[in-house]
Amino acid sequence: MNNKSLLIYSFLFIISFTYIGRLFYLQIISDKYKTRAIENSIKKKYTYPNRGYVYDRNGELLVANEISYDVMLIPRELKKIDTLEFCKLINIDKKDFIKKYKRAKNFSTRLPSVFLKQLSKSDYANLQEKMHNFKGFYIQKRSIRNYPINSAANVLGYISEVNQRLLKKDKYYQQGELIGFSGIEKQYEKILRGVKGVKRYQKDNFNRIIGSYKNGSQDTLAQIGKDVTLTLDIILQQYGEKLMQNKRGSIVALEPNSGEILALITAPSYNPNDMVGRKRSVYSTKYMKDQINKPMYDRGLKAEYAPGSPFKIVNALIGLQEETITTNSNFVCHHGYRYGNRINEFMRCHCGTGGRVGFTKAIYNSCNAYFSNVYRGIIEKYDSPNKGLDIWNKHAKSFGFGNYLGVDLPVGNAGLIPDGKFYDGWYPTFRWRAVTTISNAIGQGQVLTTPIQLANMTAAVANRGFYYTPHIVKNIKDVTIDSKFTTPIKTSVDTKYFEPVIEGMFQVFEKGTGRSSKVKGIDICGKTGTVENFIKINNEKVSLADHSIFIAFAPKDKPKIAIAVIIENGGFGSTIAAPIATLMIEKYLNKSIKRKHIEERIYNISLQEEYDKQLIKIED
Repeated sequence: MNNKSLLIYSFLFIISFTYIGRLFYLQIISDKYKTRAIENSIKKKYTYPNRGYVYDRNGELLVANEISYDVMLIPRELKKIDTLEFCKLINIDKKDFIKKYKRAKNFSTRLPSVFLKQLSKSDYANLQEKMHNFKGFYIQKRSIRNYPINSAANVLGYISEVNQRLLKKDKYYQQGELIGFSGIEKQYEKILRGVKGVKRYQKDNFNRIIGSYKNGSQDTLAQIGKDVTLTLDIILQQYGEKLMQNKRGSIVALEPNSGEILALITAPSYNPNDMVGRKRSVYSTKYMKDQINKPMYDRGLKAEYAPGSPFKIVNALIGLQEETITTNSNFVCHHGYRYGNRINEFMRCHCGTGGRVGFTKAIYNSCNAYFSNVYRGIIEKYDSPNKGLDIWNKHAKSFGFGNYLGVDLPVGNAGLIPDGKFYDGWYPTFRWRAVTTISNAIGQGQVLTTPIQLANMTAAVANRGFYYTPHIVKNIKDVTIDSKFTTPIKTSVDTKYFEPVIEGMFQVFEKGTGRSSKVKGIDICGKTGTVENFIKINNEKVSLADHSIFIAFAPKDKPKIAIAVIIENGGFGSTIAAPIATLMIEKYLNKSIKRKHIEERIYNISLQEEYDKQLIKIED
């Protein structure tokens, strides 16, 4: 046999061996085609369980269910029907019918998909009587959400039809099924949804159902979703939302000794019932396109602001821990702080006194000069500003700043606490110093925080040096809450240094910037903040009205609530944010409001005119 013949025989042998091997694999080893043949002879019908209910901490029902009727279609089973009659029964036109049919067919000719979701009860009744005339269609019952209370949309979230990306990612879901898309609905989807049941039916060669498959031995029952109890106090939540009408910003209230979120308010917001039913697509488009008010943007978890004067509390604690100051330290305030020789290298102060200022007075009068000296002392304690700033960064981050806290909600931002590396990149052409970054002393500069981080820091101060990771779920039956929410996290500042800072915060209401918001009978500790606010328009820095910020906790001893309030473009912290914070505290601790004149004033404050001015500036 010559080489050419040998090559041909070898080639034929390899081809034959490969072919036989493949046939052996497909017919003996692999059950792929067997499985597909079985699947083609079986019809699956799913039963959908009710999603779990959602309650507030006091047992108030926040999220319930109601029955929805979806029209399902299996395209290859569709027989000749009276299209016009069908369209009339479900209130659509023929053009819409064709569009929906093509979509279902493109998905699958043999698998069911939603043709029309969430029929009204009257349309369902009309269609049900004549359903036998429309082969290929059937009605699928399922539950949709209902929100008895118009509140906390950002917390509760909503459910929506599963998209193609999720269908590829998670084989549990089928076309047209519903899934949590935001808030609690998304974060706790697997717990709330339960497990759908399935019934299998045997089909003959003519695609007719001839009975159950294997006498129902492989059928499964639906398992109802678990109920979830939130940490939210819905009465406090609703009250805060009312206070925030015609304003933009956020209120975050925590229980310091547990980290439980009592209120998580973002303004403006929306009615959660707008995201239910066939109207959902209209409202979701409307809200998502609104990039001015951003009603679906959770400012409490995502919006990043310079913290302003409340951050002085952190700098005071770091200074005490680093022993660069004591409670007896005094600094001279020349109605501001000069940190260079140029005319613009001067930080003005609004403490109103000037002269020599002590520790407690610096806190309750919010002296910029004092805390500029504190910050500078911390950074310059070490042999390089890089090292000094890294130490400062480490302390600040121990209060939960500079990283996403790990809240059990699916959104959040980290904010920013700069370190030495950050400023090496920020100032690549010259060596920076403590005074180069002096704005960090008063919570301006490059420091960015979220409202929930400010509330968390306040809780850490209230607890004298530790906090619990903020969380929104209080209890789920037969489910153990993640231990990270019940494990205290210590700051890097020793407990002994908190008491003098807390005394300064208490004096804010006795003789400082918050005295006009004092609540009789409640010892509140707090700190006002007025934050400069700039945006860039055509590469130019444009000043807008200041943000109004306030943090507080109460009572002073054995605190039960810690709160942070940010009102965008609200002006001085003492004007709007402070009274809102103390009204929230009064409402939570006393269950009623005695300072009706303050409450009425806040209700009547609208910042819409200011927001309209900003819009004009941006458009110009």
